[in-house]
Amino acid sequence: MPQLNPAPWFAILVFSWGVFLTILPPKVMAHKYPNEPTLQSTEKPQTDPWTWPWY
Repeated sequence: MPQLNPAPWFAILVFSWGVFLTILPPKVMAHKYPNEPTLQSTEKPQTDPWTWPWY
């Protein structure tokens, strides 16, 4: 591998990560999910016993 001067490559790396970390997260977090979860009731539903016809 050739010996490259790390100064320009390191600056490009830092700049590109800075762009990714400042622009992309707000765009990703701005998405809304179509089906928001709804809270369920804490009351248990009233259930009737099942009458078995052969018992």
